[in-house]
Amino acid sequence: MERTGSIALQPPTFGNLITVLSIDGGGIRGLIPGTILAFLESELQKLNKTLTNVVIPAFDIKNLQPAIFSSFKVKNKPSFDALLSDICIATSAAPTYLPAHYFKTNGLKGKVREFHLIDGGLAANNPTLIAIGEVTKELIKGSSEFFPIKPMDYGRFLVISLGTGSSNAELKYNAHVASKWGVLNWLTSGGSTPLINAFSQASADMVDLHLSVVFKALHPEKNYLRIQDDTLSGEVSSVDIATQKNLDHLLRVGEGLLNQPVSRVNLETGKFEACNDHETNKEALIRFAKLLSEEKWLRLARSPHGHIAKSH
Repeated sequence: MERTGSIALQPPTFGNLITVLSIDGGGIRGLIPGTILAFLESELQKLNKTLTNVVIPAFDIKNLQPAIFSSFKVKNKPSFDALLSDICIATSAAPTYLPAHYFKTNGLKGKVREFHLIDGGLAANNPTLIAIGEVTKELIKGSSEFFPIKPMDYGRFLVISLGTGSSNAELKYNAHVASKWGVLNWLTSGGSTPLINAFSQASADMVDLHLSVVFKALHPEKNYLRIQDDTLSGEVSSVDIATQKNLDHLLRVGEGLLNQPVSRVNLETGKFEACNDHETNKEALIRFAKLLSEEKWLRLARSPHGHIAKSH
């Protein structure tokens, strides 16, 4: 989305909200959130809105730990100031599908840092909590961009979390079958990779479960919107089948999600269930777009940069 005019989006310190957009990993299934984003963008263009800082997870296979690249981190850790192309290649390097990615950066006093990275989904297939964590660290440090917002003030967060769909393949495995699996079966059983599926599904679901509890407990429940389809099956649930037929099917899944009711994870069963207010995802996105636009103009009005622009 294009920036409006020559003035960048102003920080949350001049507004009321911290806005977070999170998109899951999922290979070719990224067309699903892409379709939803296209609708949100159409609403935001009507309302004159823009994007800002980014947070991208990857996993360092040499150090066996997450590598989180963010606009906030590079201010104090120049060794994380990598090319966006390297970061995107790394965070997309899903094991068994794409090769690990190696690159180097220069840190303080010219010290070289090496990265040996694979898919960010191993660290956070649903990166919403990573994004909120990066913002929270800025709040704890007392960053001028977020003053006077407090670290636990979730009422000031406005979060859209977009899933790339998940398979209902959990129904095709059971303990009797899995108990007989060796390494090869865990990697290839049933034409899929049960081990990777289990890790990525658990990672995404646990983030949604945690945030649903937090936002419900702290009462800004309608400030958290998770859009996900957990009923995919067949080719549409794959991460690498890029036939025209499957691409069209994925677009239809995304378009269909817009008309589905807003759903939240049932804290007892872990399943997605429709909310009682009968709001659709499309209606919720329109509501969020209005809030985002109001926030943008509020920040601009309160910012010294906004006053300078008005004087010209």
